[in-house]
Amino acid sequence: MPDAAWVLNAMYEHEQGPAEVSYHEYHQARLREGSVQPHIVAGVDLDAVSIATGGGLGRAEPPGLGWRRLRWAELARRTGDPIVPDGLLPSYRCFPSAKKEGSWPISIAPPTEGSLDRATWNRLVGILTEHSPAGPDTPCLAYYNPLLLGATDFDNLHVRADRLGAAEMLYDDPEIDFSPSNLWAEDRSWVLCTDYDLWATKVAGPPALIEALVNDTEIEAIRLPWAP
Repeated sequence: MPDAAWVLNAMYEHEQGPAEVSYHEYHQARLREGSVQPHIVAGVDLDAVSIATGGGLGRAEPPGLGWRRLRWAELARRTGDPIVPDGLLPSYRCFPSAKKEGSWPISIAPPTEGSLDRATWNRLVGILTEHSPAGPDTPCLAYYNPLLLGATDFDNLHVRADRLGAAEMLYDDPEIDFSPSNLWAEDRSWVLCTDYDLWATKVAGPPALIEALVNDTEIEAIRLPWAP
């Protein structure tokens, strides 16, 4: 592909502003008061050996009333951290200065891993439609990593074919809690790659498409020179 950019998953911040309490501190306080029960697996108290970061997996919606979109660039200016540290990919390693011992403040809903959020998915599909000759009728294929399906048969591909205009159905598949791992035009003019462990989706395709993503005022997309 001639060009590529990383579309960043959305994060949100409560309008009342920064909070001193982290998700981990809040969770530990609820454990002490008995309002939640310890998470014990195979006799191991996971709450005692892990940190409640505040992050999640899979599809995400805007949190609702009182929350606003927090752009990565804004948080980078506030903390002094780069949007993505040199040599890394968009993931939980970003914005160490925003967190307390690895846990986000409860005033911020961080990006989820492994899936585009709904607002970003909808806007991205709209831009892809504008830059595809057949528009919403562009034939597409979607691949779902077997991990997303809870499957153990890695020898069989999980690929579905549809029109780009039906991408909302691909996102809302009731059997899967994630957006497709890969979505590409049948003519291979562009392709999306969403990694299970990352906070962003790589989009590769013609320069005009990538420029549209990078310059869009709704989507937040960046080029990473070390991950072209």
